[in-house]
Amino acid sequence: MSSWHTTRMAALHLHTTGLDPDTARIVLADVVLVGGSQPVNVRTWLVNPGVPIPEQATRVHGITTDQAAANGEHPAAALSAITDHLTDAVQQGAPLVVFRAPYALTVLDRECRRHGLPTLDDRLAGGVRPVIDPLVLDKQTDRFRRGSRTLRDLCRHHQVRHDGDHGTASDAVAAARLAWRLGHANPALGELPLDALHDRQVAWSAEQAASLQEHRRRSDPGAVIDGSWPVVPGRRG
Repeated sequence: MSSWHTTRMAALHLHTTGLDPDTARIVLADVVLVGGSQPVNVRTWLVNPGVPIPEQATRVHGITTDQAAANGEHPAAALSAITDHLTDAVQQGAPLVVFRAPYALTVLDRECRRHGLPTLDDRLAGGVRPVIDPLVLDKQTDRFRRGSRTLRDLCRHHQVRHDGDHGTASDAVAAARLAWRLGHANPALGELPLDALHDRQVAWSAEQAASLQEHRRRSDPGAVIDGSWPVVPGRRG
């Protein structure tokens, strides 16, 4: 049986209007199917979020409110296509590779709810799984390494190629490459069945959040770090 990192993977990366996953709107979504000795398949959606895009967000992804309004798809149409594509990939056996999964997958969940659409959790009989989050894996394999752990930082640290600027699906491709590298370099991870790896990441994320919360509370007694993974629970309505 092939190890998960040598099979087909579906990598998702979102660019949005903000940092709060409960309120952020999707502006650009990339889904990249890669690996498994098959050609790379890239799908990109430019979305009109229906709200102004803050200048700070534009500085990250380069898309202005006017550009999104003129050229972006209606959110409901784009969200349906994105979730259809991800659902098909998972049903065909591909894990979802999502760097900082609790952010991106929660944004996608809230956007679907906002527009009255079935969420990814609704569409998948077993829930949103299996998911591979390179950030969780990196923290677990090297817990005490100092320094920033952005996607680009981890690519540099693990000598993974990152091909370029935002808007070229380079972040999604890099996340998939990083997942491959971590699975290849750490046999204890790479040889785990996908369902077991998913379940372990649920536990690891909770442990990592608890550790960070303990650290933060040394200076801020009220600090709370949510360890929910891969989607932060939310209520309908």
